Amino acid sequence: MIAQHWLIKFAPFRTGWAEIVRRGAFTLRGVRNSAARKHLAAMRIGDRVLFYHSQQELAVVGVLEVIREAYPDPTSADPQWLTCDFAPMKMLAHPVSLEAIKADPRLATLALVRQPRLAVMPVTEDQFQLIADLAAP
Repeated sequence: MIAQHWLIKFAPFRTGWAEIVRRGAFTLRGVRNSAARKHLAAMRIGDRVLFYHSQQELAVVGVLEVIREAYPDPTSADPQWLTCDFAPMKMLAHPVSLEAIKADPRLATLALVRQPRLAVMPVTEDQFQLIADLAAP
């Protein structure tokens, strides 16, 4: 199966990139949106995930890898809400700001631009590579 690509947003004051690297893993908790739940359910081990600092920095700062597929979010008594576990792969050489993403017409269809409140979203392989290229030194 071909690996898929995703973007997840999380507030750095809750858990930032440096904390994820220190811990060696990240569990996305507290997502309560049906579209995001559908995307979490579709994630597979080995999928690549862009990690975006929301609410403060507003930038893609690193790349994660899915290491555990969807399971019930332990922060909810309702088993319909899901989470996945991720491992940090690499910090981007330069954060890619939302401003830079919006300024690039090749990324106009990115869900981050079209649906800014969504916490978990698919990213095409081309979009993933474009963002990686924008982060290059």
